[in-house]
Amino acid sequence: MSAYLGRALKLVRTFHDVSQVELASNLHISRSYLSEVESGKKTPSMDLLNEYAKHFSVPLSSLVIISEGFEEGKLSGKVKKAATEKALRLLEWVDAKRA
Repeated sequence: MSAYLGRALKLVRTFHDVSQVELASNLHISRSYLSEVESGKKTPSMDLLNEYAKHFSVPLSSLVIISEGFEEGKLSGKVKKAATEKALRLLEWVDAKRA
C-alpha cells in the first residue's frame, strides 16, 4: 500500500513545484528518506504525514484514506484499490500536462 501513498505524496509535492531537497529540509528528514517514501519503499509515520499535510495545507484525512490497507480478495478492497489507482493516474496525467 505504501506505493499508492508514495505516489500521492509525490504528486502533492510536484503540484506545488517543491523539490525533494526543499521539502526534506522543511520536514527535517533526509532527501533519501523522502525519496524512499515517495517510491513506496518506506512507510511514513503518522507524524510525518501530519507535517506533510500541514506543509501543503492538505487535510490529513485525505492522505490517510490513501494509506489505508486494502482487504485482499474482498470486493470492497478491490473497488477501493481500483478507485485509488484511477485517481492517482488522473492526478499524474494532470501533473504531466503542467510540465
